[in-house]
Amino acid sequence: MYQWNESMQYVVTPGAQGICPTDWHIPTDDEWTTLTIFLGGANIAGGKMKETGTVHWASPNTGATNSSGFTALPGGYRELNGQFFELTESGNFWASNQDLITSAWCRYIYNNFVILSRWAYYKTYGWYVRCLKN
Repeated sequence: MYQWNESMQYVVTPGAQGICPTDWHIPTDDEWTTLTIFLGGANIAGGKMKETGTVHWASPNTGATNSSGFTALPGGYRELNGQFFELTESGNFWASNQDLITSAWCRYIYNNFVILSRWAYYKTYGWYVRCLKN
């Protein structure tokens, strides 16, 4: 889990390499949106991205097919106070775009839904990074 600034290596340019390996970058909000549309829209994309079964995801892992091959795993998030939440219920991924000076865009998948949600969260939260090949 990374705070947004750390994941971006303190660069605020959308599409920055950040902590990703050479020739990879942290996806932009637009790239996440493109994936969401390709998978049929936000109302079903999460199910197509989640790992199937309940080895890692809490039951019921609604609508999980992993038909996209993304294999999203849960891991929850880290709040401002350092506590961890939803370790088996949610998968949360940063985009490389800021919303405000204190928040950035992310995508959120939950075990009870097939939705891929888009939210802006405080940059000091701990979320995951999924790198995208250039």
